[in-house]
Amino acid sequence: MEASERVTVRWWRWRRNALKRRVDVVEAWVVLAGWVLALLGGLVAGVIAAGTVERAAERQRAESHQVTAVVVEDAPGPSPARTASDHRVWGKVRWTAPDGSTHREEARVAPRAPAGSTISVWVNRSGDLTSRPVSSGEVWLHTAMGGALAGAFAGGAVLGAVWLTRLALDRRRLAQWDAEWERIDTRRGWKTG
Repeated sequence: MEASERVTVRWWRWRRNALKRRVDVVEAWVVLAGWVLALLGGLVAGVIAAGTVERAAERQRAESHQVTAVVVEDAPGPSPARTASDHRVWGKVRWTAPDGSTHREEARVAPRAPAGSTISVWVNRSGDLTSRPVSSGEVWLHTAMGGALAGAFAGGAVLGAVWLTRLALDRRRLAQWDAEWERIDTRRGWKTG
């Protein structure tokens, strides 16, 4: 089969055809509009989601400050059940927040860190411990993945709605064919089926 023959069959709903019904034209427009909306909606949703993720990361960076904390008590030794990436233990530390208030809490410190040693911790505007802000590489990854997932979900939702609409149109088409066959079958007073 040549490529031109496949195109002719594929685009039959858009050409003049005596067998074409109104439901076929509606289906063709629904599919076309669905693909356009899926692509545009996915693109818009992806851009909005990526912007939201990037703004959240910038807000976290702006609100986080690194301060020096002092270990208050000798830290315990390493846990026997620790993993290779878990090289810190929980120890009590004290630090002064950017607003001048003194805070005391547990933070991750080196095993057996002596009292009086210093570590760097990240705090938010109110002086509470927070996680280290994400790096620019992590921001890029989160932005790209968030945008791609949001775009895929938005486009998938539109295409799912198109699929459900096509199912309804197929049911309607089959009901029309049944009614026409019934009318043709009983025109002369006899049934063929």
